[in-house]
Amino acid sequence: MNTTTNSVSQLPIHDVAVIGGGPGGYTAALYAARSGLDVVVLEKLSAGGQMATTNEIDNYPGFPDGIDGYTLGEQMQKGAERFGAKTILAEVLSAKLDGLVKEIETDTGKVLARTVVLATGASPRPLGLPEEESLRGRGVAYCATCDGMMYRGKTVVVVGGGNTAVADALHLAKICQKVYLVHRRDSLRAPANSVKALTQHGVEILWNRKVTEILHDQLVTGVRLTDTKTGEISDLACDGVFVAAGRIPDTQIFRDEVKTDEAGYLVADETTRTNLPGVYAVGDARTKAVRQIVTATADGACAVHFLEEYLAEQEHHHEQ
Repeated sequence: MNTTTNSVSQLPIHDVAVIGGGPGGYTAALYAARSGLDVVVLEKLSAGGQMATTNEIDNYPGFPDGIDGYTLGEQMQKGAERFGAKTILAEVLSAKLDGLVKEIETDTGKVLARTVVLATGASPRPLGLPEEESLRGRGVAYCATCDGMMYRGKTVVVVGGGNTAVADALHLAKICQKVYLVHRRDSLRAPANSVKALTQHGVEILWNRKVTEILHDQLVTGVRLTDTKTGEISDLACDGVFVAAGRIPDTQIFRDEVKTDEAGYLVADETTRTNLPGVYAVGDARTKAVRQIVTATADGACAVHFLEEYLAEQEHHHEQ
Protein backbone atom coordinates (compact mmCIF):
# COMPACT_ATOMS: atom_id res chain seq x y z
CA MET A 1 0.00 0.00 0.00
CA ASN A 2 1.15 3.51 -0.67
CA THR A 3 0.14 7.05 0.07
CA THR A 4 -2.98 8.21 -1.73
CA THR A 5 -4.11 11.80 -1.93
CA ASN A 6 -7.29 13.19 -0.45
CA SER A 7 -8.74 15.19 -3.35
CA VAL A 8 -10.64 17.52 -1.02
CA SER A 9 -7.58 18.91 0.71
CA GLN A 10 -4.80 17.54 -1.53
CA LEU A 11 -3.15 16.07 1.56
CA PRO A 12 -1.63 12.59 1.35
CA ILE A 13 -3.41 9.87 3.32
CA HIS A 14 -0.77 7.75 5.03
CA ASP A 15 -1.37 4.10 5.88
CA VAL A 16 -0.07 4.64 9.42
CA ALA A 17 0.52 7.70 11.58
CA VAL A 18 2.46 7.03 14.77
CA ILE A 19 2.09 9.71 17.45
CA GLY A 20 5.21 9.62 19.64
CA GLY A 21 8.76 8.63 18.75
CA GLY A 22 9.70 6.52 21.77
CA PRO A 23 10.52 2.79 21.70
CA GLY A 24 6.87 1.77 21.20
CA GLY A 25 6.33 4.28 18.42
CA TYR A 26 9.51 3.53 16.49
CA THR A 27 9.05 -0.25 16.78
CA ALA A 28 5.55 0.14 15.30
CA ALA A 29 7.04 2.33 12.55
CA LEU A 30 9.76 -0.25 11.83
CA TYR A 31 7.33 -3.17 11.57
CA ALA A 32 4.85 -1.21 9.45
CA ALA A 33 7.50 0.20 7.10
CA ARG A 34 9.06 -3.25 6.62
CA SER A 35 5.62 -4.49 5.58
CA GLY A 36 5.57 -1.92 2.80
CA LEU A 37 3.15 0.47 4.47
CA ASP A 38 3.48 4.23 4.18
CA VAL A 39 4.38 5.40 7.70
CA VAL A 40 4.84 8.79 9.30
CA VAL A 41 6.03 9.32 12.90
CA LEU A 42 5.03 12.54 14.67
CA GLU A 43 7.47 13.43 17.45
CA LYS A 44 7.54 16.75 19.30
CA LEU A 45 11.10 16.66 20.70
CA SER A 46 13.56 13.95 19.69
CA ALA A 47 13.69 10.19 19.29
CA GLY A 48 13.48 8.07 22.43
CA GLY A 49 10.90 9.86 24.56
CA GLN A 50 11.39 9.22 28.30
CA MET A 51 14.11 6.72 27.42
CA ALA A 52 16.31 9.52 26.04
CA THR A 53 16.61 11.04 29.53
CA THR A 54 18.25 7.89 30.97
CA ASN A 55 22.06 7.93 31.01
CA GLU A 56 22.59 4.21 31.09
CA ILE A 57 20.20 1.43 30.15
CA ASP A 58 21.33 -2.01 31.31
CA ASN A 59 18.04 -3.90 31.03
CA TYR A 60 17.40 -3.78 27.28
CA PRO A 61 18.52 -7.07 25.70
CA GLY A 62 21.34 -7.08 23.17
CA PHE A 63 23.51 -4.40 24.78
CA PRO A 64 25.80 -6.30 27.18
CA ASP A 65 27.73 -3.13 28.11
CA GLY A 66 24.59 -1.01 28.43
CA ILE A 67 23.68 1.93 26.24
CA ASP A 68 22.50 5.48 26.89
CA GLY A 69 18.85 6.16 26.15
CA TYR A 70 19.46 9.00 23.69
CA THR A 71 21.64 6.79 21.48
CA LEU A 72 19.19 3.88 21.68
CA GLY A 73 16.35 6.21 20.64
CA GLU A 74 18.35 7.49 17.66
CA GLN A 75 19.17 3.92 16.60
CA MET A 76 15.51 2.92 16.79
CA GLN A 77 14.63 5.93 14.61
CA LYS A 78 17.30 5.01 12.02
CA GLY A 79 16.07 1.40 11.95
CA ALA A 80 12.54 2.52 11.07
CA GLU A 81 13.73 5.14 8.55
CA ARG A 82 15.92 2.57 6.79
CA PHE A 83 12.67 0.94 5.60
CA GLY A 84 11.06 4.21 4.57
CA ALA A 85 9.31 5.51 7.70
CA LYS A 86 9.34 9.31 7.78
CA THR A 87 9.67 11.44 10.91
CA ILE A 88 7.95 14.82 11.21
CA LEU A 89 9.09 16.95 14.15
CA ALA A 90 5.76 18.38 15.22
CA GLU A 91 3.56 18.65 18.26
CA VAL A 92 0.10 17.10 17.96
CA LEU A 93 -2.52 19.62 19.07
CA SER A 94 -5.74 17.65 18.46
CA ALA A 95 -7.01 14.60 16.63
CA LYS A 96 -10.22 13.26 15.10
CA LEU A 97 -9.83 9.49 15.20
CA ASP A 98 -13.30 7.99 14.76
CA GLY A 99 -13.60 8.10 10.95
CA LEU A 100 -12.11 5.85 8.26
CA VAL A 101 -9.55 8.60 7.63
CA LYS A 102 -8.07 9.89 10.89
CA GLU A 103 -7.24 13.60 11.04
CA ILE A 104 -4.37 14.84 13.19
CA GLU A 105 -3.75 18.57 13.72
CA THR A 106 -0.13 19.46 14.46
CA ASP A 107 1.69 22.75 14.94
CA THR A 108 3.07 22.32 11.41
CA GLY A 109 -0.20 21.36 9.69
CA LYS A 110 -2.69 18.53 9.27
CA VAL A 111 -1.79 14.84 8.83
CA LEU A 112 -4.23 12.24 7.49
CA ALA A 113 -3.94 8.47 8.01
CA ARG A 114 -5.98 5.27 7.75
CA THR A 115 -4.63 3.97 11.07
CA VAL A 116 -3.08 5.65 14.11
CA VAL A 117 -0.72 4.28 16.74
CA LEU A 118 -0.85 6.29 19.97
CA ALA A 119 2.60 6.08 21.57
CA THR A 120 2.64 9.25 23.64
CA GLY A 121 4.04 7.71 26.83
CA ALA A 122 3.71 8.82 30.44
CA SER A 123 5.83 11.25 32.42
CA PRO A 124 6.90 10.77 36.03
CA ARG A 125 4.97 13.04 38.36
CA PRO A 126 7.60 15.44 39.75
CA LEU A 127 7.79 16.61 43.37
CA GLY A 128 7.53 20.14 42.04
CA LEU A 129 10.66 21.47 43.77
CA PRO A 130 12.60 24.28 42.06
CA GLU A 131 15.96 22.44 41.95
CA GLU A 132 14.47 19.11 40.85
CA GLU A 133 14.78 19.41 37.06
CA SER A 134 18.37 20.74 37.11
CA LEU A 135 19.48 17.82 39.35
CA ARG A 136 17.90 15.15 37.15
CA GLY A 137 20.66 12.63 36.39
CA ARG A 138 22.83 14.22 39.11
CA GLY A 139 21.15 12.52 42.03
CA VAL A 140 17.47 12.90 41.16
CA ALA A 141 15.97 9.89 39.34
CA TYR A 142 12.51 8.62 38.41
CA CYS A 143 13.15 4.97 37.54
CA ALA A 144 14.72 2.57 40.02
CA THR A 145 15.12 -0.26 37.51
CA CYS A 146 16.75 2.12 34.99
CA ASP A 147 19.09 4.08 37.25
CA GLY A 148 19.44 1.98 40.41
CA MET A 149 22.87 0.54 39.54
CA MET A 150 24.38 4.04 39.58
CA TYR A 151 23.77 4.03 43.34
CA ARG A 152 25.29 0.67 44.19
CA GLY A 153 26.55 0.73 47.79
CA LYS A 154 25.19 4.25 48.36
CA THR A 155 22.38 5.82 50.41
CA VAL A 156 19.14 6.71 48.65
CA VAL A 157 15.74 8.14 49.48
CA VAL A 158 12.57 6.93 47.75
CA VAL A 159 9.68 9.40 47.85
CA GLY A 160 6.12 8.03 47.64
CA GLY A 161 3.68 5.61 49.26
CA GLY A 162 2.09 3.58 46.48
CA ASN A 163 2.97 0.29 44.77
CA THR A 164 5.71 1.89 42.64
CA ALA A 165 7.43 3.42 45.67
CA VAL A 166 7.40 0.06 47.50
CA ALA A 167 8.67 -1.83 44.44
CA ASP A 168 11.40 0.78 43.90
CA ALA A 169 12.51 0.66 47.54
CA LEU A 170 12.67 -3.16 47.50
CA HIS A 171 14.63 -3.13 44.24
CA LEU A 172 17.10 -0.53 45.56
CA ALA A 173 17.49 -2.41 48.87
CA LYS A 174 19.27 -5.17 46.91
CA ILE A 175 21.78 -2.70 45.47
CA CYS A 176 22.19 0.19 47.90
CA GLN A 177 23.80 0.34 51.31
CA LYS A 178 20.82 2.15 52.85
CA VAL A 179 17.32 2.94 51.60
CA TYR A 180 14.85 5.36 53.21
CA LEU A 181 11.21 5.52 52.13
CA VAL A 182 9.72 8.94 52.77
CA HIS A 183 5.93 9.12 52.84
CA ARG A 184 3.77 12.12 53.66
CA ARG A 185 1.10 10.00 55.40
CA ASP A 186 1.14 7.47 58.25
CA SER A 187 0.22 4.43 56.12
CA LEU A 188 1.08 3.16 52.65
CA ARG A 189 -1.38 3.01 49.74
CA ALA A 190 0.31 -0.29 48.80
CA PRO A 191 -0.87 -3.74 50.06
CA ALA A 192 -0.84 -4.36 53.83
CA ASN A 193 2.13 -6.74 53.80
CA SER A 194 4.33 -4.11 52.09
CA VAL A 195 5.54 -2.60 55.39
CA LYS A 196 6.68 -6.01 56.59
CA ALA A 197 8.50 -6.70 53.32
CA LEU A 198 10.23 -3.31 53.45
CA THR A 199 11.43 -3.65 57.04
CA GLN A 200 12.62 -7.21 56.39
CA HIS A 201 14.82 -5.85 53.61
CA GLY A 202 16.25 -3.10 55.80
CA VAL A 203 14.27 -0.21 54.31
CA GLU A 204 13.67 2.52 56.90
CA ILE A 205 10.25 4.15 56.54
CA LEU A 206 9.96 7.81 57.55
CA TRP A 207 6.23 8.44 58.10
CA ASN A 208 4.50 11.83 57.90
CA ARG A 209 7.42 13.50 56.17
CA LYS A 210 7.54 15.58 53.05
CA VAL A 211 10.66 16.44 51.00
CA THR A 212 10.65 20.24 50.90
CA GLU A 213 14.15 20.80 49.52
CA ILE A 214 16.84 18.81 47.73
CA LEU A 215 20.25 19.60 49.19
CA HIS A 216 23.13 19.65 46.70
CA ASP A 217 26.51 20.89 45.53
CA GLN A 218 27.11 19.70 41.96
CA LEU A 219 25.36 16.47 42.94
CA VAL A 220 22.61 15.65 45.45
CA THR A 221 23.92 15.56 49.03
CA GLY A 222 20.67 15.11 50.95
CA VAL A 223 17.05 16.11 51.46
CA ARG A 224 15.33 18.52 53.81
CA LEU A 225 12.26 16.93 55.37
CA THR A 226 9.26 18.61 56.96
CA ASP A 227 7.09 16.67 59.40
CA THR A 228 3.52 16.94 58.05
CA LYS A 229 2.05 16.88 61.57
CA THR A 230 4.45 18.96 63.68
CA GLY A 231 6.13 21.09 60.99
CA GLU A 232 9.55 20.07 62.39
CA ILE A 233 12.38 20.31 59.85
CA SER A 234 15.24 17.82 59.60
CA ASP A 235 18.03 17.08 57.12
CA LEU A 236 18.88 13.62 55.86
CA ALA A 237 22.14 12.91 54.01
CA CYS A 238 21.84 10.80 50.84
CA ASP A 239 23.40 10.29 47.43
CA GLY A 240 20.21 9.92 45.43
CA VAL A 241 16.50 10.73 45.47
CA PHE A 242 14.12 8.42 43.60
CA VAL A 243 10.80 10.13 42.95
CA ALA A 244 8.00 7.53 42.93
CA ALA A 245 4.98 9.79 43.15
CA GLY A 246 3.16 8.19 40.22
CA ARG A 247 3.04 8.93 36.51
CA ILE A 248 0.96 11.16 34.29
CA PRO A 249 -0.02 9.59 30.94
CA ASP A 250 0.32 12.04 28.05
CA THR A 251 -3.14 11.27 26.66
CA GLN A 252 -5.14 14.43 27.40
CA ILE A 253 -5.92 15.34 23.79
CA PHE A 254 -7.34 11.90 22.95
CA ARG A 255 -9.59 11.45 25.99
CA ASP A 256 -12.76 12.73 24.28
CA GLU A 257 -12.66 9.87 21.76
CA VAL A 258 -10.42 7.10 23.07
CA LYS A 259 -11.52 5.25 26.18
CA THR A 260 -9.19 5.77 29.17
CA ASP A 261 -9.10 4.46 32.73
CA GLU A 262 -9.44 6.69 35.83
CA ALA A 263 -5.74 7.61 35.73
CA GLY A 264 -5.94 8.59 32.06
CA TYR A 265 -4.20 5.56 30.52
CA LEU A 266 -5.56 4.46 27.13
CA VAL A 267 -7.66 1.32 27.59
CA ALA A 268 -6.21 -1.44 25.39
CA ASP A 269 -5.30 -5.06 26.09
CA GLU A 270 -2.34 -7.08 24.71
CA THR A 271 -3.73 -6.63 21.17
CA THR A 272 -3.18 -2.85 21.69
CA ARG A 273 -6.60 -2.22 20.07
CA THR A 274 -8.50 0.72 21.57
CA ASN A 275 -12.28 1.25 21.45
CA LEU A 276 -11.86 2.95 18.05
CA PRO A 277 -11.31 0.80 14.92
CA GLY A 278 -7.88 1.44 13.40
CA VAL A 279 -6.52 3.14 16.53
CA TYR A 280 -3.91 1.36 18.70
CA ALA A 281 -2.26 2.24 22.03
CA VAL A 282 1.32 1.16 22.75
CA GLY A 283 3.92 1.64 25.47
CA ASP A 284 3.59 3.61 28.69
CA ALA A 285 0.34 5.33 27.62
CA ARG A 286 -1.52 1.98 27.55
CA THR A 287 -3.21 0.24 30.50
CA LYS A 288 -0.68 -2.44 31.46
CA ALA A 289 1.10 -4.10 34.37
CA VAL A 290 4.74 -3.42 33.49
CA ARG A 291 6.07 -0.26 31.83
CA GLN A 292 9.58 -0.87 30.48
CA ILE A 293 11.35 -0.27 27.16
CA VAL A 294 11.07 -3.93 26.23
CA THR A 295 7.29 -4.02 26.85
CA ALA A 296 6.85 -0.85 24.78
CA THR A 297 8.71 -2.37 21.83
CA ALA A 298 6.60 -5.53 22.16
CA ASP A 299 3.44 -3.40 21.99
CA GLY A 300 4.72 -1.75 18.79
CA ALA A 301 5.06 -5.12 17.06
CA CYS A 302 1.59 -6.26 18.26
CA ALA A 303 -0.05 -3.06 17.06
CA VAL A 304 1.20 -3.55 13.51
CA HIS A 305 -0.02 -7.17 13.42
CA PHE A 306 -3.58 -6.03 14.18
CA LEU A 307 -3.31 -2.85 12.15
CA GLU A 308 -2.43 -4.89 9.03
CA GLU A 309 -5.46 -7.12 9.66
CA TYR A 310 -7.63 -4.00 9.90
CA LEU A 311 -6.23 -2.50 6.68
CA ALA A 312 -6.74 -5.79 4.83
CA GLU A 313 -10.39 -5.86 5.97
CA GLN A 314 -10.87 -2.26 4.80
CA GLU A 315 -9.37 -3.15 1.43
CA HIS A 316 -11.68 -6.18 1.18
CA HIS A 317 -14.82 -4.09 1.96
CA HIS A 318 -13.70 -1.45 -0.53
CA GLU A 319 -13.37 -4.04 -3.31
CA GLN A 320 -16.84 -5.52 -2.72
